[in-house]
Amino acid sequence: MSETHDRVEQFKQEISEMKVKDPATGRDRVWLRVGVALMVVGLGVAVAAYFPSHAGNDLEQRDAIVMALGGLAATVVGSALFLRYSLAGFLRFWLARFVYEQQAQTDRLLGAGPEKSPQEGLPRLNG
Repeated sequence: MSETHDRVEQFKQEISEMKVKDPATGRDRVWLRVGVALMVVGLGVAVAAYFPSHAGNDLEQRDAIVMALGGLAATVVGSALFLRYSLAGFLRFWLARFVYEQQAQTDRLLGAGPEKSPQEGLPRLNG
């Protein structure tokens, strides 16, 4: 248990030395919220423009169609922002965990000691 705790502390120290920005603070969360807001507002505008597009004269209908297309464009941009920033947070966590697990696996293979050669921990092939 102590070895695991020491390893976690070493990992935290290495992360702080790398100066990786904390996703909880900063612009990532703001852009994620902007993406969600654009999705909701754009969809609302598109739905609200649907009803006037069926009534009135041709000019009013065209205005409503343009407004609906603008709402759909805002929804697509908001979806792209949301997808980008939500995946960025997930992949940042995944990459840090992957590096940690690979380092732990390498230490296990090598016996976590400098006195062993890298070939000692590997399985022997027939031949």
